[in-house]
Amino acid sequence: MINPENAIRKRKTAGILLPVAVLVGFILLWFIVSYTNLFPAYALPSPASVVKSFKEEFQAGRLVNDIIASLWRVAVGFVLSAALGIPLGLWLGQHVYARKAFVPMLNFFRFLSPLAWIPFAILWFHIGDKPAIFLIFMATFFPLALATMSAVATIPSIYFRVAKEYNYTGWDLLTKVTFPSVLPQVITALRVSYGISWVVIVAAEMVGCQDGLGYGIWEARNGLRLDSAVCYMIVIGVLGMGIDRLLAQLTKLPNVRWGYER
Repeated sequence: MINPENAIRKRKTAGILLPVAVLVGFILLWFIVSYTNLFPAYALPSPASVVKSFKEEFQAGRLVNDIIASLWRVAVGFVLSAALGIPLGLWLGQHVYARKAFVPMLNFFRFLSPLAWIPFAILWFHIGDKPAIFLIFMATFFPLALATMSAVATIPSIYFRVAKEYNYTGWDLLTKVTFPSVLPQVITALRVSYGISWVVIVAAEMVGCQDGLGYGIWEARNGLRLDSAVCYMIVIGVLGMGIDRLLAQLTKLPNVRWGYER
């Protein structure tokens, strides 16, 4: 008979060792490819040159400043889109005629590439934080609103019948039934939208900013310093994964788990 505790321990161990093994294998392959000169050094920097670039960028203070700039822009744009998109989705999910009226337009803007707004962002907001924040907002607002709306529209009707028996209306209905029920789907939408934010911020900073991780990659490209570009790429990936894990922890909250039980 399998011991449940041993099975859980094995899964946890595998969850740590397997990703580490893949990472080590990737770095080893990278080292072999660069060592055998399959690509010239200027086209594929070696792991050693990337580590050296990390040290240089960090000691110069550029890397820390660029991280802070990008995190600020992503946070502001993402929080704005969540603060407006989630309430709009909750409202649309509970009003049939509003969905019929607004969903086509929301879908239209959702399918527009956020990068198509770059010329307007620069003309409207010039250079700096504002155009990048605007692009992040445009990239994440519409998916968040539509995902929240879809989640509300699929709540079992029995929930609302029971709520009616308890005389839940208005704010009580929203906070005690609707919102807890859709929280798992909303958190998933937040994680997906957050990933989109990092894709957009890199492109936005390349054309509309004078600092940030995207600008760092652009500057490295112009200086033919691909080792520095890889350094910035690694930072973007690590930051993205780290904050995504923090968002994933929201699923462990009691109110969120209520939504999982439906």
